[in-house]
Amino acid sequence: MTTNSCTIWAPRVLSILRIVAGYCLLWHGTSKYFGTPGNAIEGLQIFSMMGIAGLIELVAGVLLIIGLFTRSAAFIASGFTAAAYFIGHVAGKGMLLFPNMNGGEAAVLFCFIFFYLIFAGPGPWSIDALRGKSE
Repeated sequence: MTTNSCTIWAPRVLSILRIVAGYCLLWHGTSKYFGTPGNAIEGLQIFSMMGIAGLIELVAGVLLIIGLFTRSAAFIASGFTAAAYFIGHVAGKGMLLFPNMNGGEAAVLFCFIFFYLIFAGPGPWSIDALRGKSE
């Protein structure tokens, strides 16, 4: 593949990255609330830490999949996943610089993928692009 063909495909691949990352985030929320896939959290309260996490995962996941308000959704998702890393993986376990040791690899990757989307935007396959807005 030549450099030129990679450059031509870059915006489309950005859209694919956004869709897949949003899809993966969405399933974390559906798992918490609906037990699909996995097990629902029994007695989950919407205003608890896990309840708010699930709500962010659901809403931001859908917005990222369809590419609506992408930069704002990515900003919230990036901050949320950074907090998830420090609260859920570093606190009590230590190993700040070793996500493979504290189980936080997914949170770190999510954080930086969403951080990238804040600056890169939604890509051409998005509602934002159809609206002629990248926010």
